[in-house]
Amino acid sequence: MKKVGLIINPIAGMGGRVGLKGTDGEDTLEKAIKLGALPQAPKRALSALKELLLLKERIEIITCSGDMGENQARELGFKTRVLLEVENKNTQSSHTIKAAKSILKESADLLIFAGGDGTARDIYNAIGDKMVVIGIPAGVKIHSPVYAINPKNAGKLALEYVMGRISSIKEVEVMDIDEEAFRKNRVSTRLYGYLYIPFEKNLLQGKKAPTPLGEEIAQKTIGLYVVDNMIDDVFYIVGPGSTTRPIMETLKLPNTLFGVDIVYNKRLIKKDACEKEILNTIEGKTSKLIITPIGGQGYLFGRGNQQISSEVIKKVGKENIMVVSTIHKIQSLNMKPFYVDTGTEEMDRFLKGYVRVITGYNEEIMYSVK
Repeated sequence: MKKVGLIINPIAGMGGRVGLKGTDGEDTLEKAIKLGALPQAPKRALSALKELLLLKERIEIITCSGDMGENQARELGFKTRVLLEVENKNTQSSHTIKAAKSILKESADLLIFAGGDGTARDIYNAIGDKMVVIGIPAGVKIHSPVYAINPKNAGKLALEYVMGRISSIKEVEVMDIDEEAFRKNRVSTRLYGYLYIPFEKNLLQGKKAPTPLGEEIAQKTIGLYVVDNMIDDVFYIVGPGSTTRPIMETLKLPNTLFGVDIVYNKRLIKKDACEKEILNTIEGKTSKLIITPIGGQGYLFGRGNQQISSEVIKKVGKENIMVVSTIHKIQSLNMKPFYVDTGTEEMDRFLKGYVRVITGYNEEIMYSVK
């Protein structure tokens, strides 16, 4: 019988759809709840655990009470043992740290956790390099390469490791950013330490790559091309990122570097829009969505732009998605495809295939989406 530790940070990712760019801090969480944010991490963890059902009779899940793991493990019929009772559903980092320490004492064969960069940081603070872990991506900001490409792949990675099919263990960075600075359009990233993960590159996301200083001219030509080809009476949803910023600069409009802005007839209609505001604005209207992949990772959806939910994508239509990227950003992916992690497997499947990418003025390429 193998022992698998499970920790879910139930509040991870709740700030995404409502445009808060994270849920660090009690005040931010309270604001997210008031804006109608709903937990995302528990169902994403459930998706990962389903991949382990083949080993249901051979593993014991050791976890925390409620939505920190117990509910999801018992729902799928796993043998489950609760190490830590947590009464408050709005969990704190101290709960994650205490849980991880308890799982370490149990000498678990593997620790699986669901959350974002803040959760990975808590896991590191608790166990350091003393265990092998796998991250289920559930946060708003996920820079750390400790996470799998999506929840399903996290489960597959855990299955392969527990069955002894993966012997390669890799030390990867635990990164986190200052959320307060992030909300003010500034990125302050810090390396906190390293965690050990089972290494299978086809199942794991990469580390986010910074934008090189020499990319400005390439980005400006993309922005100019997009603006020159804007259509009247169409709502343009401009996603976050330094590659989309020149579009707003060309229009001489203020922009939210890490948020979503809406433009209509070259005027700013809504700044830093949340999912609900986007849906209300484009209801019954013709709209286009402008997004850029994350450098080094290749995500189009599901990392830092959760405001652009599967519901938004459905209303916009696949044919109205415009992807913009410099050639350097494409090259930084090292032949890996673009990824989508919208939170629904149906939408992820719908978006797979090939997408047209604007790489310069009147320059485009086709690139695969997986």
